[in-house]
Amino acid sequence: MKRSKELAVCGMLTALAIILSIVERMFPLDAIIPIPGVKLGLANVVTLFALTRLGLRDSLAVVVVRVTLASLLMGSVTAFLFSLFGGLLALFVMWALLHAEGKFCSLLGVSVAGAAAHNIGQIAAAVLWMKTTAVLAYLPYLLLMSVPLGLVTGLVCAVVLTHMKKIDLHA
Repeated sequence: MKRSKELAVCGMLTALAIILSIVERMFPLDAIIPIPGVKLGLANVVTLFALTRLGLRDSLAVVVVRVTLASLLMGSVTAFLFSLFGGLLALFVMWALLHAEGKFCSLLGVSVAGAAAHNIGQIAAAVLWMKTTAVLAYLPYLLLMSVPLGLVTGLVCAVVLTHMKKIDLHA
């Protein structure tokens, strides 16, 4: 019975991440941030939440299913590849930091590192797909934006986690 509940939670988190991705596309940051393609990364709030509440296996399932379904709904093969590389690298970096010996990184630090890893993963996918290293010139700009945008997603996740503690999920 416990696994059924975990699967249901994974499904709800996946649906939430897809909805956040769709909402995020409706409000591009291009008008505020003059760097093409920069996104807030709201789906990473769900990934970070899943890592803190469900663990790596279920979080991996949420990321892979979210990327696959979001790409089918509103993307392309390249969008799938870029999102998958970015999402998986972000997931594993955040998991490693959350489980590091000594816990030297706060939730906000984990989120910023996840945002940076996501950008690195996407640039790696672009290098492979386009067969050129010229896209690496874009990476410093993306990494610079990882700090404020990672802080925002980390803060949102921290607020959600704080409020979740108030809810009795075992009722």
